[in-house]
Amino acid sequence: MTKSPSTLGIILFIATMIVFFVVYYFFSGINYFDISLKANAFVLPVLYAGTAFWSVKSYWNNHRVVSFKQAFKRAFVPMFVGGILSIFSIYAYLNFVDTDAKKLLNYQYVTRQKAELDKEYTSARKILKHQKDIDELDQKYKERLQSFTPEAVKGKDMLTASHFSGYFAAILIFYVVLSLFFGAFFRTKTIYQETENQE
Repeated sequence: MTKSPSTLGIILFIATMIVFFVVYYFFSGINYFDISLKANAFVLPVLYAGTAFWSVKSYWNNHRVVSFKQAFKRAFVPMFVGGILSIFSIYAYLNFVDTDAKKLLNYQYVTRQKAELDKEYTSARKILKHQKDIDELDQKYKERLQSFTPEAVKGKDMLTASHFSGYFAAILIFYVVLSLFFGAFFRTKTIYQETENQE
């Protein structure tokens, strides 16, 4: 039986929250931010793409004719429902239920940014040969370091409503592109089929 796109979206939301809580409960230590990043980059895209594919394929298997619009909808709706419910739930959890986890993520985000700056500075300094270029690099590095002082990072929050909106906008592009691909791939050429049937 073919499940409705909204039902698949709810299932996808539950699966996303399971991934979130697995990372939260088992990896909320010194690597919490990095593991969260990896889950968002590798686990969730595969989960969402797989669900979209299954949604369209199961519909395609049970219908002789599938339009681009139908295939697009079957792919997009589960991802959109699962994604928007997940974004709201994770935002609410980190901002209202466990604010310590939010503080930890923000701290690790700043620490990671600082580590990346140090790494870039060190590797760039190794390849520079002229003293003028080295002095210029040192000056820029010192200027950038000012953004990591305790005063500068105090209150820095990457988990605000506006940031979550930005994340979801970026994710939405992924949903649309993937849905366009599945829509084009699974659609049947209804006009030609109808013409052939009439002949």
